[in-house]
Amino acid sequence: MSVTSPYAAAVSKIPCSASRVEILGSTTSYWSYGQEDADWTIVAVHGYRGEHHGIEPVIAQLPEYRFIVPDLPGFGESTPMTESEHSIAGYEAWLEALLAKLNLTGKAIIFGHSFGTIITSAAIAKGLRTPGLILMNPIAISGTEGPRKFATWITVSFYRTAAKLPKKMAKAMLGNWLVVQFMSVSLAKTKDRELRKWIHEEHHRYFNNFSDSKSVGEAFEASVSQNVGQVAEQISTPTLLIAAELDDITPISAVRELASRIPDSELEVIPQVGHLIHYEKPKLAAEAIHSFLSRLGKN
Repeated sequence: MSVTSPYAAAVSKIPCSASRVEILGSTTSYWSYGQEDADWTIVAVHGYRGEHHGIEPVIAQLPEYRFIVPDLPGFGESTPMTESEHSIAGYEAWLEALLAKLNLTGKAIIFGHSFGTIITSAAIAKGLRTPGLILMNPIAISGTEGPRKFATWITVSFYRTAAKLPKKMAKAMLGNWLVVQFMSVSLAKTKDRELRKWIHEEHHRYFNNFSDSKSVGEAFEASVSQNVGQVAEQISTPTLLIAAELDDITPISAVRELASRIPDSELEVIPQVGHLIHYEKPKLAAEAIHSFLSRLGKN
């Protein structure tokens, strides 16, 4: 028996519409939540193998803002890019083009989660204009330097092995139920049994919603090729970092060091949670976001 999302009722009260736009050969699907005349519009970039649904628990806590959440090319309902590889540089160009097409360059707050923090910070370091940057579960250092080096090595080997297989075999390997379950169990920290069950269901529902093994493989290589720490000093915009006390991907010590290197930054540490702040502690994340945007004023 499936578990109802604990955030479904709140999300259902927020106006939402779906749209599509052509960018770098990708038919990019995106969702607009909230009112167009909100004080701030926030463009959110989700994590690796995620999609827009993963950001909804945070959106549910912030109905006063407008959110625009695309599915990254190659994931969810967005087709892969055909005019660029799915590299950090390719995703940077895609994000810049998306903002330009929506007339939001320099106007929208940029929000990234996990892999999305690498993309958004790299784009801003290269000159993308925004009034503010929000990085949730930021990838502050390379995964090979994180607290679970052996698990990272296994993950890297897994994806690189899949990349060498024929497409059908690769997709079956990447979408294996046990692989997804192991990932979900490893990342979830909550003791709430119903919430844990819902988190696992969410991962099984959406984690395999990718276009093909080629684009998912390119995106994985992108995710391990760079990190936010590589561009920290080049981020001049006001920045909020929302970090997890128990993050298995990036230790809190690395995020504190990252925050000290971003010139205009503030750090909010969420206790007793890991890499799934958006699922387990969205209310605390939302409170930090609201406080941050209140200090920025109105757009």
